[in-house]
Amino acid sequence: MLKKRRYSRPVQVGSVTVGGLAPVSVQSMTNTDTRDIKATLRQIEALKEAGCEIVRLAVPDEEAAGALKELCRRAPLPLVADIHFDYRLALAAIEAGVAGLRLNPGNIGGPERVRAVAKAAKERGIPIRIGVNAGSLEKSIREREGGVTPEGMVESALRQAALLEEEGHSAIVLSLKASDVPLTIRAYELAAARCDYPLHLGITEAGTPWRGTIRSAVGIGALLAQGIGDTIRVSLTGDPVEEVRVGYEILKALNLRQRGPVLISCPTCGRCQVDLIRLAQEVEKSLAGLEVPLKIAVMGCAVNGPGEAADADFGIAGGRGAGLIFRHGQIAKKVPEAELVSALLGEIKKAYPEAFPAENDGAGMPPVPGKE
Repeated sequence: MLKKRRYSRPVQVGSVTVGGLAPVSVQSMTNTDTRDIKATLRQIEALKEAGCEIVRLAVPDEEAAGALKELCRRAPLPLVADIHFDYRLALAAIEAGVAGLRLNPGNIGGPERVRAVAKAAKERGIPIRIGVNAGSLEKSIREREGGVTPEGMVESALRQAALLEEEGHSAIVLSLKASDVPLTIRAYELAAARCDYPLHLGITEAGTPWRGTIRSAVGIGALLAQGIGDTIRVSLTGDPVEEVRVGYEILKALNLRQRGPVLISCPTCGRCQVDLIRLAQEVEKSLAGLEVPLKIAVMGCAVNGPGEAADADFGIAGGRGAGLIFRHGQIAKKVPEAELVSALLGEIKKAYPEAFPAENDGAGMPPVPGKE
């Protein structure tokens, strides 16, 4: 069983509440050049379509900061400016109307600069995420601790939070990220015990989509299972849309959010008498755009198939060159193997016609891969 979720003070990031009793939100970060307004807006639209709720943008220079006003005006999601090294860029982002700031205390400058940003952000009601990364932890803490430690990361975050609080700015979110998963988990555990700030979870520099998904699922999932975490970002070396998809899969695996289908399929074995790998891949691809929270089972034989498929909203239980289509625990029909995917999709469409855009396949259903 999941532990009861830790209560944190709610912070408003544009239209999205982070913390409090709000659902765990899903974030990502654009990898376009922020100065390229058209390309950045296209990517933000794609992220929104995938279910992203908050988008972070890199602001490396004045030109990028200058693009923020137009981006904030046109973007369909709350934008958070990611600031390093130059606190003046944070001030410019505030003037541009961003919904939030992310500051790294290890490289933003002295306390007076943090206070200047805090004062301006408070006046505009803009929350600040204090993002401590293992790779840029303050030198004084690293030297004292003999390297990067969970305790040092938490000290850094809370020290900077105190500076903001001194300016009367309490809309604070913390993140404590490292590429080392156990280090990250321990840092968040310590922070959760010492403060009530909302926590933004992530494993930084997690890697390519395959490796990064595994590392992120282990780290983020372990914390969420303890009731720790209010918003997440999966960091992958790839298309940020994939970060959002993985984020929702992590939340769905823990029953924390429902968006789109949960697909279960057996690992195949010598009993399987249908091409289950192909079937599962076709079903997954065909349902990629479906937002209805359904449980779909694609099972390969009579050992687990009927039971698992019957427990799902819809499912396939394979046999010798054919299979059964289940709908809410009842057998709907038996069809040849070549028709299993289209028959399954047909049953889902009958139950949820509004979930399938009419332009797809001319009949309101996504086309089956490899079928015309």
